[in-house]
Amino acid sequence: MLSVFLQTSAPEQLNPWQLVVGASPVVQFVLLILVFMMVMCLYIIGAKWIRLKQVTDQSRGFLQLFWAEERTRTWNGKAMNEIHSQSAAFDRSPIATVFRAGYRELARIARSGRPSRADIGNVERALRRAQSAEMTRLENKVSFLATTASTAPFVGLFGTVWGVMNSFIAIHGEKSAGLDVVAPGIAEALIATALGLAAAIPAVMAYNYFVRRIRVVDSETAAFASDYLNIIRRHLLVD
Repeated sequence: MLSVFLQTSAPEQLNPWQLVVGASPVVQFVLLILVFMMVMCLYIIGAKWIRLKQVTDQSRGFLQLFWAEERTRTWNGKAMNEIHSQSAAFDRSPIATVFRAGYRELARIARSGRPSRADIGNVERALRRAQSAEMTRLENKVSFLATTASTAPFVGLFGTVWGVMNSFIAIHGEKSAGLDVVAPGIAEALIATALGLAAAIPAVMAYNYFVRRIRVVDSETAAFASDYLNIIRRHLLVD
């Protein structure tokens, strides 16, 4: 008899999934937005990590090709032609892309005569444009991580406020402040808060990591462009 009494008097356990299904439409919409943010952030994190790994590996390989000892001894047009023909294998490297942009500009100038030092400004602008385009490509979608990091907690907070408000409305309607009245609304509110934090925390960590990695890539690309311009000035242009 005692076991029967305990079974009948035991409170019903709240299941998170049942709370989500039974939540108000506004809270469900908030949860849907947060789930979308979380899924998008996971996709961006995975895709951007793979892309930056490819960038790092291919840039390292291209720099080894570019700075090969036999070429650095005597820079000339033949050496540049050889590098350009092999640079297609490094299509993910911003450094290789910047090199190809400078090479194309040199080739365009050479078609109208021997490149001179007066043409160095054209090459420099071509390198800058290529570098800027590559950095813009690397930064693509990273801003979504920043947006999620800054807005997801507030979106979750909105769902929390709405759930608490529903709990107070239920208290007024039932004329009772028992846990069975307020618990579902409070629980669904806390789910919105937790989901907002779950979307924001990985987003802000990933954003800071990717921004730092992209800055490193930008610095390395700018250093290569400067070295490349010096080589062009010293060995490939005439006074």
